[in-house]
Amino acid sequence: MRSAARSVTSLSALSAVSILALTVASLGLPARAQDAVPTIAAPPAAAPVNPLSESVAAIVNDDIISSYDLMQRMRLLMVSSGMQPTQENLPQLEQEALRSLIDEHLEMQELRRVEKAQKITIISTDKEVDEQIADIARGNNNMTGPQLLAQLAGQGVGAETFRAQIRADNSWQNWISGRYGSRLRIGEDQVKAFERRLAESASKPQYQVSEVFLDASRVGGMETAVNGATQLVTQMQQGAPFPSVARQFSASPTAANGGDAGWISPGEMPAEVDAALETLRPGQLSRPIPVKDGVYIIYLRDKRAGSDAAMVDLKQVAIALPKGAPADQVEAAQRKLMALKPQITSCATLEPAAAKVDGVLAGDLGEAEIKDLAPPFQAAASTLQLGQVSDPIRTEAGLHLIAVCGKRQSGAQAPTRDQIENRLRGQQLNLISKRYLRDLHNSATIETK
Repeated sequence: MRSAARSVTSLSALSAVSILALTVASLGLPARAQDAVPTIAAPPAAAPVNPLSESVAAIVNDDIISSYDLMQRMRLLMVSSGMQPTQENLPQLEQEALRSLIDEHLEMQELRRVEKAQKITIISTDKEVDEQIADIARGNNNMTGPQLLAQLAGQGVGAETFRAQIRADNSWQNWISGRYGSRLRIGEDQVKAFERRLAESASKPQYQVSEVFLDASRVGGMETAVNGATQLVTQMQQGAPFPSVARQFSASPTAANGGDAGWISPGEMPAEVDAALETLRPGQLSRPIPVKDGVYIIYLRDKRAGSDAAMVDLKQVAIALPKGAPADQVEAAQRKLMALKPQITSCATLEPAAAKVDGVLAGDLGEAEIKDLAPPFQAAASTLQLGQVSDPIRTEAGLHLIAVCGKRQSGAQAPTRDQIENRLRGQQLNLISKRYLRDLHNSATIETK
């Protein structure tokens, strides 16, 4: 990291026209970027890396971010997102580049502090950074790491700029996951609540979406967020790939996956987004959608109608009673089942609890459509929530308690329990990371030039 400035001219004091001319000349960007790192048959000769005198762009505690560092990060943003530099979007690119550099300096300062205090190694080694770059190169363009770095260099982006970003991102994510991941406990109630929401929304239309979210508090207010989102929409309409833009600019946890939010149903996102989804057709990009705390850009990849066929997975406890059993026998069986019901706290405890009571049988009824169940079971299966147990139900065969162990709509691919837990854990870790970084910002001395 450069620790001294070579002039008093700050980057922000330069005219947009001069910065634009420098950026276009040094990037040599193609007219239409289609990949995260555009492939160039014959990279143009790069202009001098730093024709302007280097200056101080910001100071983060005692660390200096130079104008060279800032220009390099702007170039990396444009190359990796596929955005073309214009006079309109250049201020947004500069602000995003500076914000990301400040965040990374705060993260690395904290990691170095923890390493020193706890005598542990957190920051990614050169070997680990090389391995990550190799993975990115292989996944993006089926290249090697050195080939990717050479391609970036041909577009004016120094290898150390890219390596610094990779090192900071990986080190911070590993630290958050390692420190807090093992402490997080996803409770049964959280999983059930998630499953219940899925079951309740399965009959509604479902949308496969990708998202970009600009956090108003992070970018400097709602007006700035709206203007920034408008610029991003324009760039994507001109060919910038949505996944690449999402990775570089989105504040949503889905940014790491290129903005892929998967299949969602109404109610999972803000009402303003739900309203926009109703007007979009598959393959369409939304306009900026202002919400309470920021602005969304939504790309609707696909849409499907909800299913009306409700599926339910049941277990039962039963006492055999013939159709014409005396009333006293029926009453005795009811008392026995009502005494057993509080002991069944989940589907997993049903069989063990029933095994302790004489004359009671327990079994798995499997999965079936509610409409195909015996009439006495249909009402209970429709109204009971996951994990709930019915009151005794009389049939010609006896008295039954039924427990609902699963609910879904046919045709909907329900996530597994592990997938639900991983999703909830990822959401919590993302919130922890944001709060941690916010606290670092609040306690830091940050001066921008």
